[in-house]
Amino acid sequence: MLIEERRRAILEALRLDGRVVVDELAKRFRTSQVTIRKDLEILHSAGKVHRTHGGALPAHEGALEDPTLREKEKLHRKEKVQIANAAANMVEEGQVVILDSGTTTTAIARALRHHKNLTIITNALNIAAELAGSSLDVILTGGTLRKNSFSLVGPIAEETLRRLSADILFLGVDGFDVNYGLSTPNLLEAKVNRAMMDVARIVVAVCDSSKFGRRSLSLIAPPSEVDQVITDRFAPKNDIHKLRKAGIQITQVDAGAQQVSPDFRKARSSKRHK
Repeated sequence: MLIEERRRAILEALRLDGRVVVDELAKRFRTSQVTIRKDLEILHSAGKVHRTHGGALPAHEGALEDPTLREKEKLHRKEKVQIANAAANMVEEGQVVILDSGTTTTAIARALRHHKNLTIITNALNIAAELAGSSLDVILTGGTLRKNSFSLVGPIAEETLRRLSADILFLGVDGFDVNYGLSTPNLLEAKVNRAMMDVARIVVAVCDSSKFGRRSLSLIAPPSEVDQVITDRFAPKNDIHKLRKAGIQITQVDAGAQQVSPDFRKARSSKRHK
């Protein structure tokens, strides 16, 4: 395979999987890891990929980029399933759980379907539909429909949330910059997310590693407002260190080994101090 052919193949793999890893690419193309690293560095210099420890992610999108739910569903599927399983294991019988809109929170809804005696509060039409055939009680916030995300936003959604109380919120985000905070491209979505955080006793950010280092248009909250983060093992080490140093519990899943980090066992004792 010619050099340019290999690099085009790397970009195609990145487009399909949302992430590429050096050792996997070296095996796939039967070449050295040094060669793959050089390819990724050149693609990074050309602005075609974002170089990370051990691999690469898609080049950073603009702050206004707002992909549809169907587009997001194609990316990081294995990681989202494992994140969802770790999240579902935090939930105990008799709790009230808030799920905001997004593909990771949709995976959590699927993982919770067979739990008993739960109440789910959500502003996502697709999550409500996902749980419609289960035994769980579902409260839909109401509001104005955002077609991109199937979410309900606006004053009606916010007012409904402020009349409720929940044990735990699982919050999906479009961007997680540890120096800035959690963000989303839509102003109305950010306000609903903020209302969710205000009424939840425990706030858990659920996001795959591609969300780190990104900033979207609307700030939801600074990292200090989060109790725990569930992500995958490819999250930037420096970011994870900063979050742990700030007292935030980190759970890192391994989609390959189907394991979670030891921090997960401490998650149930997490408390928010408002």
